[in-house]
Amino acid sequence: MAGRTAWFPGHMAKGTRQLEELLDKLDVVVEVRDARAPELTASPLTKKFARRKPVWIVMTKRDLADKDVTAQWLGYYKNNKREAWAFDLLSRQIAPLKQAFTRCKPQYRELRVAVVGIPNVGKSALLNLLIGKKSAPVGGIPGITRGVSWYRGGDFLVVDSPGILDPRSGAAIQRALAWLGCSKADVIGGYDTVACSLIDYLQRRGLWHFIEEKWGVPADPEDTVTVLEAVGRRLGCLVSGGMVDFTLAGRRFLESFSAGKLGSFSLESPTMPAAEKLQAPEDGDEDE
Repeated sequence: MAGRTAWFPGHMAKGTRQLEELLDKLDVVVEVRDARAPELTASPLTKKFARRKPVWIVMTKRDLADKDVTAQWLGYYKNNKREAWAFDLLSRQIAPLKQAFTRCKPQYRELRVAVVGIPNVGKSALLNLLIGKKSAPVGGIPGITRGVSWYRGGDFLVVDSPGILDPRSGAAIQRALAWLGCSKADVIGGYDTVACSLIDYLQRRGLWHFIEEKWGVPADPEDTVTVLEAVGRRLGCLVSGGMVDFTLAGRRFLESFSAGKLGSFSLESPTMPAAEKLQAPEDGDEDE
């Protein structure tokens, strides 16, 4: 169905319900986003939660994004009176966030924090840094939703949640999330289709030259399939007769991109949000 994602497992719906029931007991919601596309990877719950609780933004994978663009995003959020940080979680340096927790801690109990975000933005990695990988869930807290796991991290309690996507977003948005590994390419058109959409986007945004420098694959704005074929040959994705396996080529290209192996990219900036470039006729929108 146009306008809906093909991938919204039951645990996402359950997680949404639990977080909504829990919200009044929280002090702060920490929303994790991918620094390469902070608005594209925003949680569908943010606007609803922000009406009731402070929502802080943590942009992860800072090392995979254009540092100048990330600085623009931090300035943008500050100008809009939003608390925001950008981290490379592999460095394990998140002291500014913990210090903010300390400043906001109620005098009479621990600070209660929820960590939310769509799949694969680094939510679990952040949680591990906050509480330690060996931390066990604490006991039940009176008046708080059953079935929710809390973890202690010093003077704060953190509740985890499943990665939750927006079931109402269109196919173009879902494909873009698959570029970053946040949605499943194999159920949203297939690896080859999703890879071609990324090739098209990078060419239109003037970013393909990074891949050309890395792999020696020239751009072809008129034929993304030819570009993907060249990528497949570059990566050795061949079958008998020397033909390219487009599914394998698409998968390896997407994996390389999402893992940051092709360089530091920012897919959007405050002045050029990705969503405006992702409208497609199949999603019920007119061409640009």
